[in-house]
Amino acid sequence: MDRPRIKNEDQYEALREQGYSKEKSARIANTPNAGKTGGKAKPYEERTKEALYKQAKKVGISGRSKMNKSELIDALRNN
Repeated sequence: MDRPRIKNEDQYEALREQGYSKEKSARIANTPNAGKTGGKAKPYEERTKEALYKQAKKVGISGRSKMNKSELIDALRNN
């Protein structure tokens, strides 16, 4: 099966190497300003568990209340 066209191949490959899913990597790499802005947020590892929990709640990750910090990070990256 052919992969859909990716606007920013370098960014897509970098995201895949970081462990992002194919779908999420493609979504990010295909944004109109892909690779031109962003990067101002702290990496997940530098955030508190409470901040990660709030982000997980915002994006609708179920089971978040039982997750530890590393599980929240994994869930957010693979959402």
